[in-house]
Amino acid sequence: MKSLIVIDVQNDFLPGGALPVPEGDQIIPIINKLQPFFPLVVATQDWHPEGHGSFATSHPGMEEFRTTTLAGLEQILWPDHCVQESPGAALAGDLSTKAIEAIFRKGMDREIDSYSGFFDNGHKKSTGLADYLKGRGVTEVYLAGLAGDVCVAFTALDALKEGFQTCLIEDATRAIGMEEFEKIKNRIRERGGNIIQSKTIG
Repeated sequence: MKSLIVIDVQNDFLPGGALPVPEGDQIIPIINKLQPFFPLVVATQDWHPEGHGSFATSHPGMEEFRTTTLAGLEQILWPDHCVQESPGAALAGDLSTKAIEAIFRKGMDREIDSYSGFFDNGHKKSTGLADYLKGRGVTEVYLAGLAGDVCVAFTALDALKEGFQTCLIEDATRAIGMEEFEKIKNRIRERGGNIIQSKTIG
């Protein structure tokens, strides 16, 4: 069985949000059109507590987008975003959620960031997504959402590690940095994943 994973399509990642991904809003109609083609649709949601360690405001004197260390790992310092129960953390209003069976929240531990929908960045804690998919008999996952070079990328690489056939739907995601996104797409291909366009699904 195949599943569509909708990754972090939240207000803070859209134009006008706290951490906007360029053209992030443009993928929503594509994702809405794709959902009926999948027997299972799930989503992930960044869900940070106030004062999360990945926020630049949690590190006095450090600027946004600088790099530091968090939980022993290299960490980009982000603007405060997707704070629990804030409007910015909500799924985008234009995103159809009728077919979304489950939402997996991540980034809730103040001490470590979580880009992937499967694990935190140190692979210390699982979100339960892999077990849920396997329990439903899923063998193929198709990824869409934000941002292509961060959370979508980490989710894709972990999906491959977990043994899923993995397809990143390129026109149903947008990246913060295109150069990094190109590198990520190459890594996904090298590890057996595919980069596809939404028009091939149906």
